[in-house]
Amino acid sequence: MNTFSIRRYQPIDFQEVIGVFNSNVPDFFDPSETQDLFHYLEQEIEDYFVVIKDAQIVGAGGINYDEDQITARLSWDFLDKTLVQNGAGTLLTQHRILHVQQMPHIQRLIVRTSQMAEGFYQKMGFQVKERVPDYWAKGFDMVLMEYQG
Repeated sequence: MNTFSIRRYQPIDFQEVIGVFNSNVPDFFDPSETQDLFHYLEQEIEDYFVVIKDAQIVGAGGINYDEDQITARLSWDFLDKTLVQNGAGTLLTQHRILHVQQMPHIQRLIVRTSQMAEGFYQKMGFQVKERVPDYWAKGFDMVLMEYQG
């Protein structure tokens, strides 16, 4: 049985989170995105969480809030590549959905993902709103999805 816990990201987690991210390059992320993640972790975090299993970080994912004050965005989520389809992604996504639902002013939850994770988010209640080919990098489309509940 897989037992996971979730806690807030702390700066001391930086290298471990980067290691988990790198387990997904180049299958789910383009190598050029590593520098974007560095910038995000150092400058753009609003709410960010890590998934823990056996005292190790095995995943991470965040939430950012748009200037309109009513839109939340799931951001920079990934799991250790060896742990796909074990419930950790569902747990992390549900945790963030519930976190957003505690904020009465938030009226819209979106995610900008790639075609590789589109099916996962559909199962979680998101619907495709827009698709932009080669947005993140060549072969990595941007799929804008909105949570329908």
